[in-house]
Amino acid sequence: MSSSDRTEFGEYLKRRRAAMSPPDTRGGVRASRRRVPGLRRQEVSDIAGISVEYYTRLEQGRAPRPSREILAALARAFGLSDAERDHLFRLGGEQPPEPASPASVIRPGLLRLLRGLDDTMPVTVHDGRLDLLARNRPAEELLGHLTGDGPFERNIAYQAFTTDVLPRLLGEEGADRFLRVAASELRVALSRYPGDAYLRALLAELTENSRSFRDHWEHGEVGASKSALKEMRHPTRGWARFEIEVLHDPERDHWIMLYTPRDDA
Repeated sequence: MSSSDRTEFGEYLKRRRAAMSPPDTRGGVRASRRRVPGLRRQEVSDIAGISVEYYTRLEQGRAPRPSREILAALARAFGLSDAERDHLFRLGGEQPPEPASPASVIRPGLLRLLRGLDDTMPVTVHDGRLDLLARNRPAEELLGHLTGDGPFERNIAYQAFTTDVLPRLLGEEGADRFLRVAASELRVALSRYPGDAYLRALLAELTENSRSFRDHWEHGEVGASKSALKEMRHPTRGWARFEIEVLHDPERDHWIMLYTPRDDA
């Protein structure tokens, strides 16, 4: 950290300390008459489990770059939100911690967006583990047969390698491209959530039961598709072309896929 970075980091700590409510005596921290708002440095250091001398140097911009463990302890002590914690980490010269798993609940506003586009385009939402979370009515019509049974019934990669619907939906070339993308995105998911039991079980299941998956997995491709032009077969309207754009909600690790119909189909 440069001297200016240490100063900005210290100022952020001061503002967070000043915004905290003083604890009462039932919390085990001595309450006393105060001349300034918020907590004393001693109280913050006690909660964070670090020395008051070190915490004082952090606030004054005189301490070296704090470790990730110290940053995590400070974030817990201040009761920071995820966004506030991430900001603290960046100020401290570290990348914010990765989430342990994607959020399981979709934002209500995003669900309203899906319904609002019912007359415009298909829209789907999947999480960072490639599980399909939601889709609007046009997407249900277009992709309704892509879900199955079992613990991985809503996983895109699992359905890609264990069902025979892709050639009918995308054609032979399109199906092969989709399998390559599915394997590469599963590798990305595993790298982001290396300890995730669900993803590990999914990998074991596909490795054991799908020769196609083993072949694609051995290629070692890594990637996350953000846009594409796809030709897809609608069950009642025949072949149609879609411009697909993918938007990301990084806080929840949700991915929104917009299927914009192309007039030149």
